[in-house]
Amino acid sequence: MVVRKILLYDNPILRKKCKPVNAVSNEVKKLINDMANTMYANNGVGLAANQIGELLKVIVVDISEERNELLVFINPKITKKEGSQLGVEACLSVPKFEGEVDRSQKIWVKAKNIFFEDLEMETDGYLAVALQHEIDHLSGILYTDKVPKGKLKATEDHKSPKDI
Repeated sequence: MVVRKILLYDNPILRKKCKPVNAVSNEVKKLINDMANTMYANNGVGLAANQIGELLKVIVVDISEERNELLVFINPKITKKEGSQLGVEACLSVPKFEGEVDRSQKIWVKAKNIFFEDLEMETDGYLAVALQHEIDHLSGILYTDKVPKGKLKATEDHKSPKDI
């Protein structure tokens, strides 16, 4: 089981746009496996490839309580959005902080699955938030970019990062 290092908010790789995946090679399968292991080992609900230094359009998500419903999205794209929901978000790349973000309530996503087959999903609520958060990462966007200035909160006795 490989658990990779998660890049933190000040790493410039997190601000770069990821490149599309053209096929599910053995390297991509290993990346997905490493991403899942890293996400679970850090008690996350989602992880984008660039958070572990890989500039590829791959995300993994698991919002289940049992931590046994891994979803893999390759080249994900939100095709439609509806409504609005305000909620508190956090991120493995911005440890010990959280902030309130306005996201779409319902989204439609197109992607490829782990077998590189077409995948279409309509979802709402917490899964919609998690997907929007991770898909933003692929464009170099952190949730902190969407938190109103001065509203990022420390979850512990911690000073606010200067660059966020």
